[in-house]
Amino acid sequence: MQAPLGVILAGGLATRMGGGDKGLLLLDGQTLLARVIERLQPQVADLAINANGDAARFSGFDLPVIADSIDGFAGPLAGVLAGLDWAAAQGADHIVTAAADTPFFPADLVPRLLLAAEDAGVTLALAASPHPTRGMLRQPTFGLWPVALRDDLRAALAGGVRKVVLWTDKHGAALAPFAADGFDPFFNVNTPADMQVAETLISGGSA
Repeated sequence: MQAPLGVILAGGLATRMGGGDKGLLLLDGQTLLARVIERLQPQVADLAINANGDAARFSGFDLPVIADSIDGFAGPLAGVLAGLDWAAAQGADHIVTAAADTPFFPADLVPRLLLAAEDAGVTLALAASPHPTRGMLRQPTFGLWPVALRDDLRAALAGGVRKVVLWTDKHGAALAPFAADGFDPFFNVNTPADMQVAETLISGGSA
């Protein structure tokens, strides 16, 4: 399998943060998005940002910005589809997605997703991490997605599917489990309180 392309999902509405782009918020002097780029870029062949609205607000990152082709903020799957269409235009086979508000995700995300898919004999995989009471939880914005399924995904979105795992379960997605080393590596910043937690993780050297 050729090296996948990377797509950072930054198209959410950030309602719990008061709106705007969560990825542009500063964490210890660096934007969340810059931290995500630092972690994902070395793992992929090329990288793009999925976001809607004026792309100029991301011009400082010097990356292509691709918008959803599905109207109405249809959720992460719409961003995945935009990424798959972008990858198809470049002749790529797969993309790996990461969320723009999750600054501590594993630096070996991509190889672990590739290995999980290979071991399961499938082309689609999601990351997973442990929950204190609910076992391993799938991380639906961190996945390996095959370009070959983009038309199937387009049809699913047109039919009203919005929940990631409903679509990935249909295609038998593999799971790539990641351990929690003191905190969930897929901890994401949804609220001002979450940002305070992230600052604590940074200052305490945990992340």
